[in-house]
Amino acid sequence: MIYSKRTSLFLLFWLIFYSFSYGQQSNSDPVTYEEIYDSPETINKLFIQFQPITGEFWKTNPSAGFGLEATYFINNVARIHAAMRKPYIDSFDMNRHNAKINSDMDNEPEPYDYFELGGTYHFKDFVENTEVDMVLYKKSYRGQRWAARIPLKAEVACKVRKIYGARLGGFYYDNSVYLNSIIARQGLTFADITKTDGSGSSLPESFISDVGQEKVTAFGNIAAPGIYAGASISWIKNIAVDFDKHEPGVNDQILTVYADILTSPWIITENIYFQGEEYSVENIKKNIMGLRLGLDGKFNRSLSWGYGAELGFKPSYGKGGFFALVKISLPVFSSNLNDKVEAFGK
Repeated sequence: MIYSKRTSLFLLFWLIFYSFSYGQQSNSDPVTYEEIYDSPETINKLFIQFQPITGEFWKTNPSAGFGLEATYFINNVARIHAAMRKPYIDSFDMNRHNAKINSDMDNEPEPYDYFELGGTYHFKDFVENTEVDMVLYKKSYRGQRWAARIPLKAEVACKVRKIYGARLGGFYYDNSVYLNSIIARQGLTFADITKTDGSGSSLPESFISDVGQEKVTAFGNIAAPGIYAGASISWIKNIAVDFDKHEPGVNDQILTVYADILTSPWIITENIYFQGEEYSVENIKKNIMGLRLGLDGKFNRSLSWGYGAELGFKPSYGKGGFFALVKISLPVFSSNLNDKVEAFGK
């Protein structure tokens, strides 16, 4: 036991000493470079993002699928953004899949679809000086040698373009809803789901089937056309340097964070049909307001990849709007939409 403690202490001190010595050695060996370009003002205009992976944990309906996004920069004034998402198949659209198997309603369950179209006005667009860390790499580092190394980084002076934007747009989604869960979360019962014929009869809690008495499982559909408004901040770097003793370094990331208020005063909730009778769902509370915080990252290259995430609340049935979204874009195509080839002098 004593030997183990001494050995552990020795290893700890050795690692600290090695890290310190390595850091001192790397700092004492200056890295020289030549700037190839540093121009965050001249990025590509059009970005098209194919998203083979989208995962959305939504309290109303978790789903996984694919998506497509497009962004078009209008000079230094504004940008237009469009997006759509769909599940791969029914089994990745949880509520629709469960509704087809378990629902006692006569309604046809809707698949989850999401569409968005909007724009961002650049009310402040400027460039300032900053620094960026670039990993130093040599071709001789390939394979196991690179895997075993602690990557060295060089601090390079560069420009960063900052854009403060005002966002406005519209969205639409439709979706199957598990009403049993929504009703329970709102403190309601099936007694609040009444016939549309004015008789006051409510949806029964159970019914007699071929296998005996069963509890009623209710699924419905919801659609929400709406608008969003918010603000965003973008950081754009577009620099390439030629290191004397290492491979060239590039940092061309376009990173945007945003916050939006969502509203859908036009939420459409479909009445449900059970054993040939129509029942109204108007007593189930709806929340027409929502909020989201988002992150979007991509690169100023003809072919690359990107990522995105959102967190917030959608306009939906009350107590069912919380969602978290992750998106991976691969590939991302981009173009400046002209036939000119940019040339940079060293």
